Amino acid sequence: MSSREQILTQIRKYLPQSTELPDHQGEWTEYPDPFEEFKTVLEGVGGVCEIVQSVNDIPGRLAELNAAELTVVSCVPDVFEDRFDLNTISDPHDLQDVDWAILPGELAVAENAAIWVTDKNVPHRVLYFLSQYLVLVVPRSQLVNNMHEAYEKIDPSGRAFGTFISGPSKTADIEQSLVKGAHGARTLTVFFVEDLES
Repeated sequence: MSSREQILTQIRKYLPQSTELPDHQGEWTEYPDPFEEFKTVLEGVGGVCEIVQSVNDIPGRLAELNAAELTVVSCVPDVFEDRFDLNTISDPHDLQDVDWAILPGELAVAENAAIWVTDKNVPHRVLYFLSQYLVLVVPRSQLVNNMHEAYEKIDPSGRAFGTFISGPSKTADIEQSLVKGAHGARTLTVFFVEDLES
């Protein structure tokens, strides 16, 4: 028996025994007002959110984006769509100078203020991470209490890309000083839209 086979035989002798997966049925946390919980948690990690009736209300809430020198990319219909033509971009590296990205979120979770995002209607997924300021637009009807409810509603295998995002990028590793925007967006703003279909 070669030394390799001896090592593998020894490893196999001590492999952990397989066990049944736990039953995830249970009484999970539910909130009297999921939006208030989401807002409290998101503000705690440095983001902001609000409820609007329609996507047409969002440009007024983001009046600072009217500055001509800002590069604003939107993948949300009727919200600054005319500011940047993504059809002209073939290399995602060309989006490195985007100031604001306004992108769809599919589902939001109250317990951790996480938003499920995918590459559906977002031709370059790097927009979620390269922009200086990130705005996510989520249907109000798609706010759930907890991650158990979230995983019942999403299909992680349904898209090539999907992830949960919460709060702006930040780190406190360097000299114990909190730095926002260290490896992603400096701010995160979430709009829950009452009349937006999922």
